[in-house]
Amino acid sequence: MSTRTAVYPGTFDPVTLGHMDIIGRAARIVDRLVIGVTTNPSKSPMFSLDERMEMVRREVAAIEGEIHVVAFDSLLMDFAEREGADMIVRGLRAVADFEYEYQMAGMNQQLNDRIETVFLMADVSLQPIASRLVKEIALYGGNIARFVTPGVSADVAARVAVLGRKGS
Repeated sequence: MSTRTAVYPGTFDPVTLGHMDIIGRAARIVDRLVIGVTTNPSKSPMFSLDERMEMVRREVAAIEGEIHVVAFDSLLMDFAEREGADMIVRGLRAVADFEYEYQMAGMNQQLNDRIETVFLMADVSLQPIASRLVKEIALYGGNIARFVTPGVSADVAARVAVLGRKGS
């Protein structure tokens, strides 16, 4: 019997309840889930790669299934091939996400047509959540408790204390 492996890539800066929803559902449909934590040169991370990996590891510890958290800094399809993945899992929040993800799936298929892209819709209550917005709310002193776990909320609060709040 073969093992069905999926890669769920992202920057996870920070990991949100939306991410956790997708991780939990993906873990139920595959035998092995690899969460690929990457850097994105176009984003300014609040947390280092190591901090983000540790945060994700901590948050997924209670989810049933074989889940691995792995850093990568390469083409997604090369990473997926190295991990023995059959599929890429991508979360969708809105139509705007779909257009971008559809284009990426097409390009990825051109790079490796043996790995499928599977889209999972975020729970309706979690669809507006984006890491970028969570960071912005926190930096301006807003409450992010509805968007992240208590552990992540504490991590973000500690980082904002170091960075300093914006606004007056």
